Amino acid sequence: MRQKKNMYPFHCLIGIAIMLLFRLLPINMPNITPVGKQIFGIFIGTLYLWTTVDPVWSSILCIFMIGTSGYAPMGAVLNTAFGNPTVVQLFFLMILMNSLQTNRISAYIGRFFLTRKFIIGRPWAFTAILFVGSMLIAAFVGCFAPIFLFWPILYDIFDDIGMKPFEAYPTIMIILIVVACAIGFPVPPYMSNGLALISNYTTVSQNLLGTTVTINNGQWLFVALIYGFVCSAAVILFTKYVLHPDVSRLKNLTLEQLNKNPLPPLSRRQKAVALICVCFLLSMLLPSLFPTLPGMAWLSANSFGMALLFLVILFAVKIDGAPAITIEENVKVFAWGTYFLVTSAILLGGVLTNESTGVTAFLNAILSPIFTGMSPLVFGAMLLIIGCVLTNVCNSLVIGMILQPVVATYCLQAGINSAPLVSIMGIFVLSCAIATPAASPFAAMLFSNKSWLKSGDIYRYNIMYVVLELVLALLVGLPLANALIH
Repeated sequence: MRQKKNMYPFHCLIGIAIMLLFRLLPINMPNITPVGKQIFGIFIGTLYLWTTVDPVWSSILCIFMIGTSGYAPMGAVLNTAFGNPTVVQLFFLMILMNSLQTNRISAYIGRFFLTRKFIIGRPWAFTAILFVGSMLIAAFVGCFAPIFLFWPILYDIFDDIGMKPFEAYPTIMIILIVVACAIGFPVPPYMSNGLALISNYTTVSQNLLGTTVTINNGQWLFVALIYGFVCSAAVILFTKYVLHPDVSRLKNLTLEQLNKNPLPPLSRRQKAVALICVCFLLSMLLPSLFPTLPGMAWLSANSFGMALLFLVILFAVKIDGAPAITIEENVKVFAWGTYFLVTSAILLGGVLTNESTGVTAFLNAILSPIFTGMSPLVFGAMLLIIGCVLTNVCNSLVIGMILQPVVATYCLQAGINSAPLVSIMGIFVLSCAIATPAASPFAAMLFSNKSWLKSGDIYRYNIMYVVLELVLALLVGLPLANALIH
């Protein structure tokens, strides 16, 4: 621990030095303008800081450095960063969805999955229901909620049935909760990193292709959800028949042990919050699924602001003399790291592909010889393999944004629709970022759980699951995206 603390200022110094000094390096970068080289250095320095230190202050520093560069005046940069409709939408959306956690609704959803009678005496049914439940909760409630819900419950269950830390099944099951969270994370196209990637590609496509490519929310959702269920089935079968941990003691598990601390009935406040959140989700999805129905055009035109409307309802409606949610409760669980990282990443995505930087022309000059003559199938496979490697050593959102211009450039040359490829690439790099601590917050939480997990076991199992996901992305994800996303 002392060594890690001592490395912190060293990492800070390196990241800031890259931001400030990269533009002075005698590196030949064809078509990159002086401003572009400065922005490129800020990007690399930010990427380094994201990977090694704190995402909050490094993201804020990134925005400040772009504002002090020759790209645009500070006021214009701040307006672009924090005035971006996606960033505004994300801010209010995070407050809205946090209400499910502050009102403990996520605990009731988790308890529902845990207390199904058909899992009693059936260890692999127990494993499967926890995995699928974690994936769905991560997708539609909160990406970290299953970890905080199910890890403590699993610890108690393992203690009750005599399973010890570092044994095969407890190790695998704790890891599987995180694997499921990662798979569920990119499912909703209207939340967090999925929203950021979809929004960023509208800017990238406009800058590179001269036309805006808009990825349909409903199509993204269906592809991510189907891919998630396929991954869930494959992961459970792989664990059962290939890893084959001893689960005999789970056969004695009783419903009383699973429901050791029963929850009280849902209150009126909890029911109201749950209903309003469901209505919000429907308002985001229905225009994509049924665009011709009355009212759908209005919902679609105002999608960026729908979270504000439902927040007003939650704040205004008083139940038993109190509002359904309060800012004081919400600010305690607000993920500032996610918010600032997404904000700076979207800003960087637009700045890097702006014509004034020359990065677009640079990418074309570098990548054109590589892509010439390459079939879409081969390119798609290479893209997913490269994305799989990079997303497990760097931040997954950043890798998704870095690869988007690559996809756009190739598809422009090949004359094909870029939406399917950029969608499955985004879904995949977000869902498989678990192999190293730097890959994602999910992975970092795994590696910090020293009481139940060994680092060697985490690397071993996670690498196997990542390879399995890569195979499924190639065999199922690519064809599925090509079939459903237009």
